[in-house]
Order: sequence, then structure tokens, then C-alpha cells
Amino acid sequence: MSATAQTSGSATEPDEAARDLRAEVVALARDLPGGLRRITVRSGDRTIEVEWAADTAAPGSAVPLAPVPGTAEAAEPAGAVRSPLVGTFYAAPSPGADPFVHVGDEVEPGQTVGIVEAMKLMNPIVADEAGVVAELLVADAESVEYDQVLMRLRPTGRAR
Repeated sequence: MSATAQTSGSATEPDEAARDLRAEVVALARDLPGGLRRITVRSGDRTIEVEWAADTAAPGSAVPLAPVPGTAEAAEPAGAVRSPLVGTFYAAPSPGADPFVHVGDEVEPGQTVGIVEAMKLMNPIVADEAGVVAELLVADAESVEYDQVLMRLRPTGRAR
């Protein structure tokens, strides 16, 4: 989950603008529910980005349901590769290049499996665990949200 607040710049003095921005960040951090993981502040056009800790859910957010007994998902838990920020997902390192991964590819912990572009910065998306790519849930150049599942991994060595 991510919250972004943007305000237009003003004709105030730089020190006063910095104090105002700091006050906005502190007020926002105090008003937000749960534990915060990160707050990013950009000076140009005054952007504030908030990222919650993974174990904290905001009120009204969806809670994952347990798999139904007897289904393949219940018998074979899948790992999820999630987006760490809001941005645009890219499946390949550059236009026209082969994708980082395909369904059926084995991945290692720390292996780059995609990129999310945010504010003109390319952020590598890496697998947290070893596994086989079972499902790709987003298309190349698709907009993604914070904590959105990008792909699912199944444990290595299991039947498809």
C-alpha cells in the first residue's frame, strides 16, 4: 500500500519551504495507521511517498484468504514476488530484449526478475527465494501498485 501526496510549490523562502515540508511529513507519519517502512520526500514539486511495513495492513485492505483444502494451491504453496513501489513494470532490461524470466524458468534468491520504473529511476525486482516461475501476473509496461503480486513462484523440484 502506498500513499502519495503532492502539493504545488509556493513562492516562500527555501528555509520556510523546507520547514513546511518537514512539518507535512511529520504530520503525515503521525496520522498514518500501522508501522511505516519508509517515507520518501522529493523537493521538486514536493512529493511525499509512504511505504508501510509488510506485516501491517491498512484499514479496509484485503486480507489474503487461506487456500481451499484439496486444491493445488493448498498442496503446493507458491511464493509471491511483489512490487516494492508504485511504478511501471518492465519484464526485460531494455525494449526488444528477452524478458528476465518466462513461466517455467528456475530463479535463485537475489536474481533480477523484472524492473519497476518510478520517478525515472529503474528499480530491479529480485526474487526473495529460489523457485520456478509458475505465473506472470502483470504485462510488460503495465502500471503496478505497491505490494502488488507481479509473479508467483512454486518450490523447485515439484511437479507442474
